[in-house]
Amino acid sequence: MAFNFLYVCDAISSAISSQSQVFYFGSDSYLRDIDHWASSSTQLAACTVEPGTAEDVGKILQILGKYRTPFGVKSGGHTANPKFSSSAGVLIAMYRFKEVTYDQASQTANIGTGLIFDDVYSALAPYGVSVLGGRVTGIGVGGFVLGGGYSWKSNQYGLALDTVTAFELVKPDGEIVSVTESTEAELFFGLKGGYNNFGIVTRIQMRTFPQSSIWGGTITYFSLFIPQVSAAVTKFSTSNTDPKANIIATYMCIATEPLVSLMLYYDAPNPPKDIFRDFLILPPLSSDVGTRSISDFIQKSNSNSTANLRGIFHTVPLLQYSQNLVQVIENEAILSCSQLLSKTDAGVSYSIEPFLSSILSHNTSLSAYPPTREKTYLPLNIYFAWLLSSFDRDNFDAVKQSATRIRDVAVAEGQDLSNAPLYPNYAIFDTPLSQMYGGNVEKLNALKKRVDPSNVMGLAGGFKF
Repeated sequence: MAFNFLYVCDAISSAISSQSQVFYFGSDSYLRDIDHWASSSTQLAACTVEPGTAEDVGKILQILGKYRTPFGVKSGGHTANPKFSSSAGVLIAMYRFKEVTYDQASQTANIGTGLIFDDVYSALAPYGVSVLGGRVTGIGVGGFVLGGGYSWKSNQYGLALDTVTAFELVKPDGEIVSVTESTEAELFFGLKGGYNNFGIVTRIQMRTFPQSSIWGGTITYFSLFIPQVSAAVTKFSTSNTDPKANIIATYMCIATEPLVSLMLYYDAPNPPKDIFRDFLILPPLSSDVGTRSISDFIQKSNSNSTANLRGIFHTVPLLQYSQNLVQVIENEAILSCSQLLSKTDAGVSYSIEPFLSSILSHNTSLSAYPPTREKTYLPLNIYFAWLLSSFDRDNFDAVKQSATRIRDVAVAEGQDLSNAPLYPNYAIFDTPLSQMYGGNVEKLNALKKRVDPSNVMGLAGGFKF
C-alpha cells in the first residue's frame, strides 16, 4: 500500500506546475506540513503536497480520485480530532494560499485558506478593518469558517460563515468555481458548515468590519477566588446586553491546583465603566488587560500552553448558564483533573462562552450549520490534553462522559436540548451528523451525491455526508 501511495505522490509531482511542490519524509517542509497543534492529529504521510494554484488543486484531486488514495487537507492544523486533517496517504497542505486582499469598495477581503487568523488580522490592520475570525492564536481560516466560526464580533455580526460572500471551490472533478448565494445557492448553503465534503476551498471572500483598538486580555485567579469568579460569570452571561462585550471563562487545573482563567474583550479602546467590574475587583494570580490591537490580543492568548500534546475537544450546547450549572462545570473540571491526572497525566479545561441570544439573527441566509436559528445555543468547550497514545481511549471516554453529565444537569434544570445542535468545530470525532446538522442531513447527503458522485472527498478525513 505504501508503494502505491508513493506512486501517486510521483504522479502528482509530475502533473503539478512549478508553483506547487511535493515533499517527502526527511525534509523540513514535510515536517511542517504534517505538524498539528495537537500531536494526536499528526500522521506520517507518504508525502505532502503544497499546491500553489487552484488549477493544481484540481489536478491533485483528479489523481487522488483516480487511484482512490486516502488524503487529508490541512489549513491551520488546529483540529484535535485524529485523522480529520491528516492522512497516511497524501497530505495537502494549503500554506501557499496565503494572500489577503482588501477591496474598499465592496468592504470585503479575499483570504487564502492556508492562513491563520493571526496573519489575517495583521494584514487588514492598515485598513482599519477586520473579519470575524479566531478568538485565540493559531486558528486556521479553512476549518474555522467552514465549520461555523464563533468570533469576538459574533454578538454584533453573527457567525463567521454568516459573513462569507463567496467561496473559491475546487470541485472533486477538478472544476474551479466561485460559489455565491446567487450563482449556486445550494452549494453555498452546504459550504457554510459542511467542511470539505464538496471539494477544497482555496479562498474565502468575507465581509469586513471597522476595527479600532480593543480593550481586553487575560486574567487568571487562584482557586480561593473561583466562587466569586463563577458568580461574576453567571451574572455576566445572564445580564450582559452590550454586543461589543464578551468573555471566555476557562476552568482548568495545573498539576492538582484548580484555576480559572478569564479572557475579557471589548470591541473599543475602552469599555463602559462597570461592565467588567465584578472580575476586575478580584485579586488576580496574573493579569494582562488593557487597550491593544486585535492582533496583540489574539497572540497573547494562552491557547498554546497545551500545544504538541495529545488532545481532544468536545462540547455541550446550552441555552443558558445558571449559577448551579456554572458550579457543576467548575466541579467537573476539578473531578476530571483528579480522576485522570494520576493515570494519564491529563490537563483539562472547560470554557464557558456566553453569547447574546441575537447572534443568529444577523443573517437570514440558510446554512448547513446551525440547522435551526430559532434558538441560540451556547457552545461549552471541553478540552482534555495528555502525553501518551496509550491513554487516548481513557480521555475520549472521559470527555464524553463529562459532557453527558453536564447536559443531564442542564436538562434537569428545564433546558430543552432535545434538538440542540453540537458545534462542529468542537464536537468529538464520532459525533453523529444528526447531532450537528439536524434536519439538514438529508439535504446535505443529496448535495454531496450531486457534487461528488465518485465520493472523492470521502477519501479525506472529517465529518462525512
